[in-house]
Amino acid sequence: MAAPVGNQFWKLRSKHGRDRLFSTPELMMEAATEYFQWCLDNPYYINEQRKGAVIVPKNFEGDLSDLVDPIIKIPQARPFTMQGLCRYLCCNTVYFAQFINRLKPDESQTDKDFANIITCIKEIVYEQKFDGAAAGFFNANIIARDLGLRDKTELSTPPDGEGKFEVTLNIT
Repeated sequence: MAAPVGNQFWKLRSKHGRDRLFSTPELMMEAATEYFQWCLDNPYYINEQRKGAVIVPKNFEGDLSDLVDPIIKIPQARPFTMQGLCRYLCCNTVYFAQFINRLKPDESQTDKDFANIITCIKEIVYEQKFDGAAAGFFNANIIARDLGLRDKTELSTPPDGEGKFEVTLNIT
């Protein structure tokens, strides 16, 4: 059944639209900091075969497997991501992007503070991934693609087709 023509039911609503996930920029930064700490506290683990000799005590009585753990777990850093942050905040990247687009820093100090916090969060994510890739903790090729880094090589030849070639390497 359709609503009657000319109805004014929308005026009875107590609010319009969805509430923000965070009432203040400080709460958003606190939640992001919790996510960053969670990433640090919950690394990935790589299983690696233990190498080297095992020294067995002279009077050892028991199973050798008690002395030897052939597989060891090595903690591997977990990269910060905006997708992971959104999942941690129980939202999605579309909601986060729309939240950013709705901010009007020119009109409201709160919106200006939210914009500053979001910029800070994005810079922390970028820096952790870049530094982790540079130090060899993360796969540099995957992180470079994710961060939009690329190598650009241009090759130009003289108009007559002879002579020297000029190669320009731009890293952006």
